[in-house]
Amino acid sequence: MKSVDAIAKILKSEGVEYLFCFPANTLIDAAAKIDIRPIMTRTERTLVNMADGFSRVTNGKRLGVATIQAGPGSENAFAGVAQAFSDSVPILILPGCVSRRSMDIPTNFESVKNYAGVTKWVAQINLADRVPDMMRRAFSLLRMGHPAPVMLEIPTDVATEDIQDNFEYHIPQPSRPSGDPQSIKKVIKMLKSSKNPILHAGQGVLYAEATDELVEFAELTKVPVMTTLAGKSAFPENHPLSLGTSGYTGTGMVRHFLPKADLVFGLGCSFSKSVMSTRIPGGKIMIQNSIDEYDINKDYAIDQAIVGDTKLVLKQLIDQAKVQRDVELRNDPSSEIRQIKEQWLLEWMPKLTSDEIPINPYRLIWDLMQTVDREQTIITHDSGNPRDQMVPFCETVVPRGYIGWGKSTQLGYGLGLIMGAKLAAPEKLAVNVMGDAAFGMAGMDFETAVRERIPILTIILNNSALGGYEDHLPIATEKYGTKFLSGDYAKVAEGLGGYSEKVEVPDDIIPSIKRAQKETEAGRPALLEVITREEGAFSRVD
Repeated sequence: MKSVDAIAKILKSEGVEYLFCFPANTLIDAAAKIDIRPIMTRTERTLVNMADGFSRVTNGKRLGVATIQAGPGSENAFAGVAQAFSDSVPILILPGCVSRRSMDIPTNFESVKNYAGVTKWVAQINLADRVPDMMRRAFSLLRMGHPAPVMLEIPTDVATEDIQDNFEYHIPQPSRPSGDPQSIKKVIKMLKSSKNPILHAGQGVLYAEATDELVEFAELTKVPVMTTLAGKSAFPENHPLSLGTSGYTGTGMVRHFLPKADLVFGLGCSFSKSVMSTRIPGGKIMIQNSIDEYDINKDYAIDQAIVGDTKLVLKQLIDQAKVQRDVELRNDPSSEIRQIKEQWLLEWMPKLTSDEIPINPYRLIWDLMQTVDREQTIITHDSGNPRDQMVPFCETVVPRGYIGWGKSTQLGYGLGLIMGAKLAAPEKLAVNVMGDAAFGMAGMDFETAVRERIPILTIILNNSALGGYEDHLPIATEKYGTKFLSGDYAKVAEGLGGYSEKVEVPDDIIPSIKRAQKETEAGRPALLEVITREEGAFSRVD
């Protein structure tokens, strides 16, 4: 058989269901031949975003796999791979490449030379008989350690080379490291001697599928929990010990509890300093758990580290906390959390329930959360104002009920992300909320949802402007109107074959969401264009 057929056969043996793709690449037909469904998008970035969303919702247990053509396909896909790398998502990318005879000749694009900075491993299958070994290596890296994209480049001539039909391929089995027992003991002592500790839960809790353990540990130690942007949904936000999520924006509970904390214990988090992460004030004891040693002592000085899988580490911590019961536990902070939450929501309720026309975006977010079944819904946002407005007020109750992201903030990312999520969890209502600028970046791929029968719900917050950029372009806006946009996106969605409505008054929000949801349940993608005002108020933590 041809080596491209061998690659497809290995993908099938690994349980790959979909191949996110854009032609031309011989792998598409090779995969289709053995019933791996190709999902073709309008742009290469979107297909990578779809693979990303698929892997996130399955926590990497079922992997998103993408293929693209040599040259321009690989060039156009770069942003999607960079986004997945920034947000630590395990996806496999199999791009084409020029023939070996044409390598090292400018200006031919070679992924191995250009993708090293945004992948965990990038290599080239330079011989057909290396296919099994290199694919095994790829899946091994995808399943263990720090989650991140892996890329194998397939030269056009290698793809058509012969490989023996009975080649051997061994599916790599994952292994998860636990924490050092001495470190576990130290951490429990440090935690119990602190007066106002906080658990800082990141995306590693989700990948380890450790929500139950995190809840048990928080209840056992009576320590409140905040989540990072990427870790949102790792801890149920309706739990009495939940402080909610904090990134560029966050909840009033984080604003109240984080400054007075004397110890911050990061679980499954990188403690990365970025514009989308809440800065940890100085003078605190810092404990960090991560599966990746490169995360430790990166941006913050760490007093005690535990390198290991967060689920296994939490089990060790729970056992040790039960052993060390000789230390008097602190008072339960639940009542204080509840009081602060009530005060914070009361402060924001005028915007969350506003009757303004154009519609206040906070009203849309509030009504959305009152309408959907949060246990059966996956929600994500796009970059910019939709993210910053949604993160504090979209209360999550189940793992991966919300896909939070933002270390890289590419506009248009949410559309591909939610399509991949829907394919991974077809029983869930899948909702992405995006601005009109984001739809301008990726909106044609709404047709992908229609054509590929992926019934998502897209909600566009249309304020006819680049919201949040007024401070960056005041002169250009005054002289040339640079920040202002235009478009009738409901008509665009209708033209692309989906269900659409334009929502202009607050009382229509909930009925329109219910109608759109019914359309998705019938198998049809839906889009709501909500005409909103520019809203400059944000729930900031700092």
